[in-house]
Amino acid sequence: MKWLISNGRIVDPASGRDEVVDLLLDGGVVAGIGKGLEAPRGCEKMDAAGFLVMPGFIDMHCHLREPGFEYKETVASGCAAAVKGGITSVMCMANTNPVNDCASVTSYILEKARLAGLARVYPVGSVTKGMAGESLSEMGELADCGCVAVSDDGRPVPNGEIMRRAIQYAAAFGLFVIDHAEDLNLAGDGVMHEGYVSTMLGLEGIPAAAAVSEMARNIAIIREFGGRIHIAHVSSRGAVDLIRHARAEGLKVSAETCPHYFTLTHEAVIGYDTSAKVKPPIRTVDDREAVIEGLVDGTIEVIATDHAPHHRDEKDVEFDHAAFGISGFETALALTLSLVESGRIGLMDAVARWTVNPARVAGLPGGTLADRAPADVVIVDQSAKWTVEPGSFLSRGKNTPLAGMELTGQVVSTFVGGRKVYDREEGIIVKTE
Repeated sequence: MKWLISNGRIVDPASGRDEVVDLLLDGGVVAGIGKGLEAPRGCEKMDAAGFLVMPGFIDMHCHLREPGFEYKETVASGCAAAVKGGITSVMCMANTNPVNDCASVTSYILEKARLAGLARVYPVGSVTKGMAGESLSEMGELADCGCVAVSDDGRPVPNGEIMRRAIQYAAAFGLFVIDHAEDLNLAGDGVMHEGYVSTMLGLEGIPAAAAVSEMARNIAIIREFGGRIHIAHVSSRGAVDLIRHARAEGLKVSAETCPHYFTLTHEAVIGYDTSAKVKPPIRTVDDREAVIEGLVDGTIEVIATDHAPHHRDEKDVEFDHAAFGISGFETALALTLSLVESGRIGLMDAVARWTVNPARVAGLPGGTLADRAPADVVIVDQSAKWTVEPGSFLSRGKNTPLAGMELTGQVVSTFVGGRKVYDREEGIIVKTE
């Protein structure tokens, strides 16, 4: 399949390119970029005048729920939601049932992804067997089968010695640890950020220190014993400051945040809105400001969704009993563009946090439109206004606190490996050659 995408505004942070040119996709890779490209024989054409043309987004943190929780999401429905959101590669966490701590589960996920034929799926294996925090998983087997990282995301690794060994063991197999930092004793039975809103609502809170204290332990491990970690879902000023200092020391610590942390505050929970119940919780105005500052100065070099779909029965209950998580694939792009529109971060820097940066951190292909790079491309109508209607999500998870909100910026088309897999007018396109 060949495509000539003409007259689009190419934004490719890897090369620093921001200009209106043509893009040729051929043989699954980028085959040409420049002005006045001729369409080769048999080539399909698309006029992208007025649209952004960017590398497909890479999401380092999501939950596809399969196997075991297909009523929340399947690999296929998650991949459909991802490409609708402009995300062409996803790293899916291990908290499935059974947990992805062995080759058979990893292979199952990859086969489901192959059958779906949409986004590229990179499984994340667990750090410990069964995510129980007691003994390390078989990381060599996980790496051989296709896992690109390990994480007990959703649960911390409470034992510091096991975390130390995990960091060293993972590196031996070319993996790295994605750190869900949380002191469970400090978090207790908390269900939202600990502050005046939790007091007003009579809900038990989770202090920011619950994440920061465990993060400090893990950074101390890196400082003394070497290795690297990637810190997941940064949500507070204390966390941003800690990571900034670690990076200034030259420690191998990377970090991500999620669109809800730079968009919302804990006031989103007022009314006991369970769709805003997420872990770590959405915090204060000051914390949101710190997250944005971290994105701007590069302390946080990756934006990820932490897409966590749930069935409505798990959210339509009392706040204390509701599941944690937001369905994030289909709103992430617009929320990122909203941050750009606010003037807080430039378009090039924002796109870097979805493309070249996660590719570098995770060692994945893509994230650029350079010659011979994978032909993973997202075309975006930056000015399109739309209203968030969860019922129209392709994800099975309709749990979003953004319902009814008007956002700006919408995906027009998504290409994976040179195949057009999503179109705004036609929806999901699965076309085998």
